[in-house]
Amino acid sequence: MSASKNRATNSLLRSEKKSLLRFLMLYLLLVVLVLSLLALFFYQSQEKLMISNQRTVLSGYAYDQIKHLKNLHHYFDEKRTYPRDYRYKSAIYDMEYVKIFSLLKNEDVRFNEEIYRTGNKIHLVKILDNYYLGAKYLFIEVDEPKGWYQETIRTITLYGSIALLILFLFSFVLAKLFLKPMRDSIILLDRFIKDTTHELNTPLSTILTNIEMMDKEVMIKKNRKKLERITVAAKTVSTLYDDLTYLTLEHERKNEDEVLDLRKIILERINYFETLSRSKQISILRDLEEAAFLMDRKKFIRVIDNLLSNAIKYNKRGGTITVVLREGELMVEDSGIGIAEEKVPFVFDRYMRFNNSEGGFGIGLSIVKKIVDEYQIRIDVDSKLGRGTRMELRW
Repeated sequence: MSASKNRATNSLLRSEKKSLLRFLMLYLLLVVLVLSLLALFFYQSQEKLMISNQRTVLSGYAYDQIKHLKNLHHYFDEKRTYPRDYRYKSAIYDMEYVKIFSLLKNEDVRFNEEIYRTGNKIHLVKILDNYYLGAKYLFIEVDEPKGWYQETIRTITLYGSIALLILFLFSFVLAKLFLKPMRDSIILLDRFIKDTTHELNTPLSTILTNIEMMDKEVMIKKNRKKLERITVAAKTVSTLYDDLTYLTLEHERKNEDEVLDLRKIILERINYFETLSRSKQISILRDLEEAAFLMDRKKFIRVIDNLLSNAIKYNKRGGTITVVLREGELMVEDSGIGIAEEKVPFVFDRYMRFNNSEGGFGIGLSIVKKIVDEYQIRIDVDSKLGRGTRMELRW
């Protein structure tokens, strides 16, 4: 039970890590978006509150300035100095929006707004009922109150950080609740696969052994064809069995790396799949040079078996498979159905299948990718729909 749990945990960390990260990223993105909107609303409310408070003050200044303008208008012949006040700056414009006189520090004037911020200044626009000195519009300018902006940003930062931290911790609790059924399912699936593969081992080995022991020379042609079909089915199941065994048990054994004669192993595996390829009248063309690589033999066999198995499975009847081996490079190419361009990036995803007419669980290429990544082997896929697929390994 403990071993099953450990395998489930490892499987979860390996296979569901991307899903968990995507969930957390999406969750945090939504949290940040909501908090940003709340921060924006809070900032705007504080800005409106500040401007509302300033409106009362500036209205009082405007009232005083209008009295000064009225006084200057009536005694213009005696004094012509524009009225000033240390508390504010002002400007007057005529009805054509032409400036008559201005003391404003910021000349960004807006005639269609009653009060507004411009830079670090606040402007109040007052429409005059009497055209004193020919003025229609009076602008009052004061400095923006110090501290409100910094205080608002500090408040947003403090409470936003606390909310983000709480929601971030909550996301882990939420993720744990969501992942518990998945974890339980992985344990059950892991146990099921292990039990199933264990039960398959004996009868499958018996079938393959007895097929090899049969004397095909004494059989009539009709029976030889039947035996060949049995062999094809048995080897197909055997390849699937090896993949399932690798998924459930391989992490329990240590690598037994050795310098492999790649050409010899590839020829052995081509011979193993000869019955499968012959059943679809597929020709396997080989151009194999001597090459060696330090690797676990069983893992290399899993790689080459899956590449050959897929090349046969997704090939067309009467098609070809080309296997080329060079020092530092292996290429397996088929003339089969190919893969749509937009789906190529997903070929190594576990349980991903691109043709439902063929059997399998969609785990073969994910095993290949895991093994080649472990040994720092680069694998490239070139595929065109209806024209075939080429797999290239370089080390």
